[in-house]
Amino acid sequence: MFVGITNRPRPYAWGSRTAIAELLGWEPSGGPEAELWLGAHSGSPSRIVDPAATGGAADLAAWIAADPSMTLGPHAHSARLPFLLKLLAAGSPLSLQAHPTAQQAREGFRRENEAGVPLDAPHRNYRDEHPKPELVYALSERFEALCGFRSLTESREVLGVLRRRAGPGSQLAPIDALLERAAADDALPDLVEWLSRGGDDIDAVVDLVAELAGRTPAPGEDGRFDAAFATTTDLAEEYPGDPGIIVSLLLNRVSLRRGQALYLPAGNIHAYLSGLGVELMAASDNVLRGGLTPKHVDVPELLNVLDFTPRAVPVLVPESPSPGLEVYRPTVPDFVLVRFDGGAPATFPIQGPAIAICTRGAVTLSGTSSTRLDRGSAVYITPDEGEITFAGDGEVFLATSG
Repeated sequence: MFVGITNRPRPYAWGSRTAIAELLGWEPSGGPEAELWLGAHSGSPSRIVDPAATGGAADLAAWIAADPSMTLGPHAHSARLPFLLKLLAAGSPLSLQAHPTAQQAREGFRRENEAGVPLDAPHRNYRDEHPKPELVYALSERFEALCGFRSLTESREVLGVLRRRAGPGSQLAPIDALLERAAADDALPDLVEWLSRGGDDIDAVVDLVAELAGRTPAPGEDGRFDAAFATTTDLAEEYPGDPGIIVSLLLNRVSLRRGQALYLPAGNIHAYLSGLGVELMAASDNVLRGGLTPKHVDVPELLNVLDFTPRAVPVLVPESPSPGLEVYRPTVPDFVLVRFDGGAPATFPIQGPAIAICTRGAVTLSGTSSTRLDRGSAVYITPDEGEITFAGDGEVFLATSG
């Protein structure tokens, strides 16, 4: 069964005012349009285009709760849709953040429930008992992000370049203190904790680093860290004095081209800086923030969930089972992202529920029944459709469980 769904973009302040509307051919609202949610998450469940098709249910969450056998299949043990598909349009940087493992989410949710912390409390960390791995696929020509820790060897190189920019006679004590704390190869957790807790000594470091990042490069600089320094300068203007400005220099600075994707597992610290993308995640609202935000930051809990292991940028390479079809399959069972880009018809078997949205042209989706998606339209697909065939000259993104 194919059921048409839609939604309104979330008006978070960091959102672009035009990117989602331009992609889908919609009229912009005039305000920021940060995220379009397609799913059953209680924060913004998708609306049913024709409620008569779902027995009167007005949104996807209500329909799934009323009829899980239809929406999740005859062997489902839960009415919960395990993934959330989004269009994300960042006009300015999002917060530094990380997400918990499944065990951390269960324990944190139980702990805060036992402590009597209301689910909607601003200082609550765990709003459900689920992990939140995610992937993002770049739709804009460039999608800019911070993602995961650099090696401390490289971080020391970054800080060393800034120190050389200072020149003779400068007051270097703050940046020397930073370099001293970064001297050992196992210093990353202590360094991040020191920065994240703030204080007068941190303020001096932040101010100096922000100033040096904006200075003219010293003679002989090779430009490797220009993007990182430009990001530092931008963040300092957006969040003056925030320790996350320095933490950003400890992270991989990523520039995705259109068609590239990142996979962000539990514990990966990241921040989206700018760009338009398709985001697919486990359906959870558990976010531990580490700065660059006016929202709640819980330093001890953030440190508890962070993975401090320096890693290469986690670019997710797709499978290509047939021409025109790409399958982005991360290492978790919660979700898979499928992209069809026109040409010859292509098929993909779904094992559970699915959601599809058309971002260009028009594509017909066929299983045991069929539907046509035009640019800007989306559909919920029940598991009994089985193998989905895509046909047409257009681009469709389909999310399903792994």
